[in-house]
Amino acid sequence: MVYTKAVEKTAHYDVLVVGGGPAGVCAAASAAREKAKTLLVERFGMLGGMMTSGHVSPILGSVGAGTMSDEIVALLAKAHPGSVAPVTRNGREAQVDVEEAKTVLQNFVHESGAEIFFQTTVIDVLKQGNKVCGVILTTPTGLMAVEADCVIDATGDGYVAMIAGAKYEVGRDGDGYCQPTTLEFVIDGVDETQAITCFGGSDPVCLPDGTKYSEFCKQANQRGELPENVTIVRLHRTHYSGERSVNATQSNRHDTLSLQGISDALLDLRNQIDQVTAFLRKNIPGYENCRVKSSADVLGLRETRRVLGSYVMSDADVENGNHFEDVVVHNAWFLIDIHNPTGGGQAEKHSKMAKAYDIPYGCFVPNGVENLLVTGRCISGTHRAHASYRVMAICMAMGEAVGIAAALCSKSGTTPRLLPVKEIQKVLQDRGIQLFDD
Repeated sequence: MVYTKAVEKTAHYDVLVVGGGPAGVCAAASAAREKAKTLLVERFGMLGGMMTSGHVSPILGSVGAGTMSDEIVALLAKAHPGSVAPVTRNGREAQVDVEEAKTVLQNFVHESGAEIFFQTTVIDVLKQGNKVCGVILTTPTGLMAVEADCVIDATGDGYVAMIAGAKYEVGRDGDGYCQPTTLEFVIDGVDETQAITCFGGSDPVCLPDGTKYSEFCKQANQRGELPENVTIVRLHRTHYSGERSVNATQSNRHDTLSLQGISDALLDLRNQIDQVTAFLRKNIPGYENCRVKSSADVLGLRETRRVLGSYVMSDADVENGNHFEDVVVHNAWFLIDIHNPTGGGQAEKHSKMAKAYDIPYGCFVPNGVENLLVTGRCISGTHRAHASYRVMAICMAMGEAVGIAAALCSKSGTTPRLLPVKEIQKVLQDRGIQLFDD
């Protein structure tokens, strides 16, 4: 069956950003601050992506000083002057109040001058040859065609790049499996006089009787008290006494780029929340009276498509702390954190250390497609490198850099591939962002 429908052009923007997660929020605000007429398209009724609808807290990762990552973390902490972000093996853990973040992030974008289309989804791209020139949106009032000088894919899944014809990879070499999916949730009713915290499987924290907590979780998994692939229940502090943000549920081997895979994962994970909470109540001192306060509205995805660009971030770049002349994100750092795609725990037994590295501009410029930039976890890199740069603080810095690039492309009438990277670097440095070591 062939279906055709004429859609009138509704608007034209200098920069169009698709996806309002941490990377998309910063891309839109960054482009608008460069006086580009900017539109941010978000499929839900809130901005923040994994930070809000995904309930992911804390914000992890770090980058060189002066980026929007610092700005947003400060805005989120403003209402909590007495709250201290813990520093663990994960680095600084900046807590998020999900409800506050919804307001903070929408105001951050709105005050930059960018427009926001909420509850709007991209269903196709407009192309002239291999050049992306706009998108088709489905909105509460019907289909809409929007043209743009430059389009930014901040969907996380690289959806715009995929339908535009860009090449991409999914999962690890060999079997193509991605890191597992999760639904994060918040519990309250925790007794702070006894309750532990836990940042991950390598946390040496012990229960009051001296039992190592990580070993206790593994034993509970083996006797069937925890879900099949849940071998650690991570318990992060929030801004509030008596609360914990819980990162534990895990569903493996689902193709989350398919309807069936998404549905199967959500059905599995939502039921795991009750099982994990029951485990805490029964076994962990201080958690006897805990209850679920709130949970993620959407599937927590660590990894799907990685769009191949003019540079592919390599394992060695992250392991060795490589730096680049065409740097646009400097001193990015997080652990090489590969949650096991086929079982519990870590794929490499435990997360591995990385050295602070640069992300070069070429990672954001897809091969074979013009007038398109990608940002966030779908940028060009290997499965292992991605396991470090996928976290929110790094994604925010990525978004800021590509927002500048898109605005400059619109202003000069060039394409991302031909844009001199020194022009991006100048704007970044004029904003006070560290790009090079002294």
